[in-house]
Amino acid sequence: MPKVVFHHHGDTSTVVEADAGSNVMRAAVQNGVAGIVGECGGQAMCATCHVYVRESHLGALPPISEDEEEMLDCTAAPRDDRRSRLGCQLTLGEGLEEVEVDVPGAQL
Repeated sequence: MPKVVFHHHGDTSTVVEADAGSNVMRAAVQNGVAGIVGECGGQAMCATCHVYVRESHLGALPPISEDEEEMLDCTAAPRDDRRSRLGCQLTLGEGLEEVEVDVPGAQL
């Protein structure tokens, strides 16, 4: 079962397991992870599931789509050109069995 580690400010973290085929945003919302809103329900239309992917996991990620790229320019927290991704666009499972992300201080 895929695992996501959400790192929060203050050196706390939340570890959740999710079904293969789910995504980082859905895993957060279904498990009540603080700081991930997912307002649009995973349509890459709101940027309220913005996360900073930890360096060691960047190589396992799919390329950023044009829609995701556009929404990342609208994040409430500063964008990191290398690490910022939308959690709804990161599908868990084959190729991404585990991922660690930092949750931004603001989503709205």
